[in-house]
Amino acid sequence: MKDIYRRLREESPVPRLVFYIGLTIELLMVIIDKSNYINPIEGYLFRLTFLLFTCKLLLTRYEWREWALIFAMEAVGFLSYRVTGANDIIRVVTFVAACKGIPMREALKYTFYVTLAGCLAIVALAVTGIYGDISLTQAFGHESLEDTIYIGEQAAAETRYTLGMGHPNALSCMFFMLTALGVYVWFERMKWYSYLFLMLLNVGLYLLSRSKTSMLITAAYLCGACFLTFAKRLRKKTVLYVCGLLVFVLCIAFSVDAAVCAQRVREAQWNEFFYCNPRDNKHIVLLGKIDRHISGRIVSLADSDNNDGMIQTWSAFSCENNMNYYFDMGWVKVFYRYGVIPGILYVAANLLLLWRLWRRRDAGGLILFVMFAVYTVVEAHLISVYIGRNYLLLMMGCEAAAQKAQGDSTLFAK
Repeated sequence: MKDIYRRLREESPVPRLVFYIGLTIELLMVIIDKSNYINPIEGYLFRLTFLLFTCKLLLTRYEWREWALIFAMEAVGFLSYRVTGANDIIRVVTFVAACKGIPMREALKYTFYVTLAGCLAIVALAVTGIYGDISLTQAFGHESLEDTIYIGEQAAAETRYTLGMGHPNALSCMFFMLTALGVYVWFERMKWYSYLFLMLLNVGLYLLSRSKTSMLITAAYLCGACFLTFAKRLRKKTVLYVCGLLVFVLCIAFSVDAAVCAQRVREAQWNEFFYCNPRDNKHIVLLGKIDRHISGRIVSLADSDNNDGMIQTWSAFSCENNMNYYFDMGWVKVFYRYGVIPGILYVAANLLLLWRLWRRRDAGGLILFVMFAVYTVVEAHLISVYIGRNYLLLMMGCEAAAQKAQGDSTLFAK
C-alpha cells in the first residue's frame, strides 16, 4: 500500500489531473457568475472542488513545517466557519496548499485561456441575441451627491453596454483582470505595439461601459508594465519593490482610515452643502474630496442602520450577519466579512508573496500585485467566494513551490 501511494503521488498524473479539474470548475463558476445565468448547484460545486483540492493536497509531499502551517491555517478557517457559517477560508487554504508542485506560469496561462474563452462565449451569445442582454438601462448614480441625496432629485437613466455580463462594471472588470493576467504571463514577450493595442481596446471598452475606475486602473497597469518591459535595469533595483510595498501599505492604511471615518465624512459633506462649512478637520475634508472621486464608496460604509463596514462592525472572526451585506471597498470587506485575524493573515500572505517577487526580481509580478492592491481599495472583485477570481492565490501557492525548487537546484549545484 505504501508503494502504491508513493507511485500514485510521484509517478502518476492523478495529482495534476484532480487539481486542474478543480481549477476548471472554479473558473467556470466565475464565468457563470458574470453571465445572466443563476447557478442552482453552486454549493455542491464548491464542495466538489474542495474535495478535489483535498485529494491533490493528500497526494503531495510536504515537509513537517508546511504541514504545521497548513493545519494552523485550516484551524483558523474552521474557527471562522463555526462563527460565520461560511467555509471560504477553509476552501482558500486548501486550494493554496494544493498548488504546490504546479508550475505557476502553466497554471496562470491555463487560467487565462479558460477565462478568456468563457468571456468571449458570453459576449458572443449576447451579441447574437441567443442569451443575455447586450446593454443595461438604469440610473448609474453619476450625478452629484447634492442633487440625488440632499435635494432628492431623481437620477437620470442611461444606457450602457454589458455584452452579456449583467453590468457594465463587470464587463470592464473582467477586461482588466484578463489584461493584467495576460500581460504578466507573456511579460517578457510584450512589445510596444502590444501595449498600444491593449490601450486602444481599453479606451474602446470605456466608450461602451463608461466605467471610469476600471479604465483608469487598466491604463495605469499598462503604462507601468510597458515602462518596466523596457527599463530592464530598473527591474533588479530593490527600491522598486520598496515602492511597491509602500503602495500596498498605503492601500491598507487608507481602507482602515475610511472604515474609521466614514460617518464623519458623511456628516462633513452634509455640513458643507447646507452650511458651507464641513465643521471638521482637514483630514476629514480630504477624505470627503477623495470620496467624491471614487463615487461615494467611503460614505457607503455608513449607509446601513448598523454602519456595516465601519470599524465598529469588525470583530476578531466576524459574525454570521456580516456574510450578506455588500459594498465595494475590497480591503474593508476582508476585515468586515472574515474578521480582523483572518484579514491580518491575508495581508501577511500578500506581504510574503511580495517578498518572493523581490527575491526573484519579478517586475511583471510586482506591477500586477500593486495594481491589484490599488484596485481592491475601491472594488471587491478579488475578495469573493469564487477562488477563480483571485489570481494572487495561485501565485501564493505555486510561487512557494517554484522558490523551493529554485533553492533545491542551487543547493544541488553547490
